[in-house]
Amino acid sequence: MNTIHPTAIVSSKANLGNNIKVGAFSIIEDDVEISDDCEIGPHVVIYDGARIGKRIKIKQGASISNKPQDLKFEDEESILIVDDDTDIREYATLHRGTKETGRTKVGKHCLLMAYTHIPHDAVVGDHTILANAVQIGGHTHIGDWVILGGLVGVHQFVQIGDHAMVASSVRISQDVPPYILVSSEPAKYSGLNVIGLRRRGFAKEDIETLKEAYKYLYDKSMNVSQAREKIENEFGEHKYVVNLLQFLEKSKRGIVGK
Repeated sequence: MNTIHPTAIVSSKANLGNNIKVGAFSIIEDDVEISDDCEIGPHVVIYDGARIGKRIKIKQGASISNKPQDLKFEDEESILIVDDDTDIREYATLHRGTKETGRTKVGKHCLLMAYTHIPHDAVVGDHTILANAVQIGGHTHIGDWVILGGLVGVHQFVQIGDHAMVASSVRISQDVPPYILVSSEPAKYSGLNVIGLRRRGFAKEDIETLKEAYKYLYDKSMNVSQAREKIENEFGEHKYVVNLLQFLEKSKRGIVGK
């Protein structure tokens, strides 16, 4: 049974699952799908194109699947996907995709804190935490288990690798490889995210291998291509190093702090 506050406006065309709670003065438009056991707080607007997974919590004032802030957008059909068990806090803004990709996607078990912005055509992986007022540019790709500190700004088209952590108030204009810490202004490489990797069950031997690989990558005497070759020759069979090498191969903006 769904519980909808009498002041909420919910389209009869919206596809709602079971055990949905909708708070006061919230609005849900026609082309919306919301799966089971979701909680929609007061003054939330869920626009056409929203595809909301199970057990999602959306707090007051959030704007979900609004039109992209992109001058090239011509009102084409597109969607915003939010996967299961993600928590969207107060006044977050999540925009649907454009014709470039057709969608924006947020993964499972994410926490998007107050005033975060997820733009058009972005991808946010699973188990990722965006702290208060993180602002992301369009077409960004953020991996799994990433943590971005409060007020971090991410340039459009930037990629951030799995298990990376960025300190608060840092501007990210280049790609952030997986497993590392980024801090300071301008942004710089601050070592491996050792505590985070330990918490997620990485073996000591794997962490040591990644440390050695990153010594080559951030060796000032080598450029990225030379470091990639060195890393591949010495550690190329290691599963986590494979992820690093694949990331570097796809990187188009250069890597942070190099």
